[in-house]
Amino acid sequence: PAVYGDWLHAGDAPTVLIYGHYDVQPVDPINLWKTPPFEPDIRDDYIYARGATDDKGQMFAHVAAVDAMLKSGGKLPVNVKFLLEGEEEVGSKNLERLITTHTDLLAADCALISDSHILSPTQPLAAYGLRGLAILELAVRSADHDLHSGQYGGVVHNPLTALVEILSKMHNENGTVQIPGFYDDVLPVSAEEHALMEKLPDHILEETGAKKLWGEKEFSVHERIGARPTFEIHGIVGGYTGEGSKTVIPAHAFAKLSMRLVPNQDPEKVIRQFTDYVNSIAPDTVDVEVRAFDRVPAVLVDRHDPAIEAMSAAYEASFGNTPLFAREGGSIPVVLMFQQHLGIPVALMGLGLPDDALHAPNERFYLPNFYRGIEASIHFMHEYAEK
Repeated sequence: PAVYGDWLHAGDAPTVLIYGHYDVQPVDPINLWKTPPFEPDIRDDYIYARGATDDKGQMFAHVAAVDAMLKSGGKLPVNVKFLLEGEEEVGSKNLERLITTHTDLLAADCALISDSHILSPTQPLAAYGLRGLAILELAVRSADHDLHSGQYGGVVHNPLTALVEILSKMHNENGTVQIPGFYDDVLPVSAEEHALMEKLPDHILEETGAKKLWGEKEFSVHERIGARPTFEIHGIVGGYTGEGSKTVIPAHAFAKLSMRLVPNQDPEKVIRQFTDYVNSIAPDTVDVEVRAFDRVPAVLVDRHDPAIEAMSAAYEASFGNTPLFAREGGSIPVVLMFQQHLGIPVALMGLGLPDDALHAPNERFYLPNFYRGIEASIHFMHEYAEK
């Protein structure tokens, strides 16, 4: 499902398509929330609620900007179309069909999306790239039912043990992914991009509370985040995890996995490489199955496009500093859809902060950023109208 609205009374002025999503991540674990996740609570210049920063708060800044301009001046400097989606958090499963079915309705000169973060309340960040994504599940089975560990322990391979053995071979000690061919199509970062990355601050440990940085040491932190592919384990399910003990050998075990991909990598090819590797290293005492779900290619945006230049000017006017440029590590499926099916550039004007706890308990949105976001949206429309 999606919601559409427009204001098309600016004549020959450019048309801006503003995208956002109203669906949110699950609230689990709900016991870690300090206030009910769907009852917004304002504390110390933050609004706390599920969806506050991802993406309702950021999206609403543009709605408020349009509302303010229409109330104060009765018109906008550009034509505006809004598209609010309800399936972004599950891979935008039906959005591509909606876009290809309604290309005339959604036709525009550029798209504007606020679904990312900046570096600090005073330092905006202009994202010009997004990693791709492949979501997977690995299933391991050893028997047709759970077994008594006293009767069968030592003679039937525990699928949890087999699963851990397989997953332990996905990285080497340096964090390099060991899937054969995984890096074959990865393009090197240009000297110009290296210079942009060197300007970016590194506050990873402070933001995350992690003990120490990990990963490919021969690449900078920001290159690893935005320009290198990764393999991640999100969860392992199997056996008994309730209170007390239950001494079974589970019949099967599962792992929830994903791979973040970079430009020039084909998700289908990488999924095949992963599947072949799993089959080659899995012990012959168990059956394995790889299930592939969502897949999204990576995207890059021309940093010199008029829409990006208008966004940079808008950021500077509202936040007081020229934005730094970076590739984001996350994925926004609609960006590639807009590029491919509508043929338009996409400006990623994030308003969130790194510590907004998106996808986690106590998600929040910094209210001064919301008001600066309204200003930035207004500046963007005026700047783009003059490009």
